[in-house]
Amino acid sequence: MDKTQIDAIEAAVFRRLLAHLDERKDVQNIDLMNLAGFCRNCLSKWYMAAAENENLSVDYDAARERVYGMPYSQWKAEFQREASAEQLAGFDKNNPKK
Repeated sequence: MDKTQIDAIEAAVFRRLLAHLDERKDVQNIDLMNLAGFCRNCLSKWYMAAAENENLSVDYDAARERVYGMPYSQWKAEFQREASAEQLAGFDKNNPKK
């Protein structure tokens, strides 16, 4: 495969990942962090960094809207639940920044 084909495949995979996350709004960011070590906000930050690598400016709100499929404030109001004590304990235990 050449670079163009690899880029096209990787872009398709990213779009599929976003579609999957959109279909699974029941999966909370803390669940993703506890199980996989990243969440929708991480993807948003990676999106911003990738844009910057291409000398493009994408602000955090725009990146989050791309990842969440709607403004973050709307997603948070409609789908984000309060984290349980168990989820918070798991996050604290698995937090790589400690």
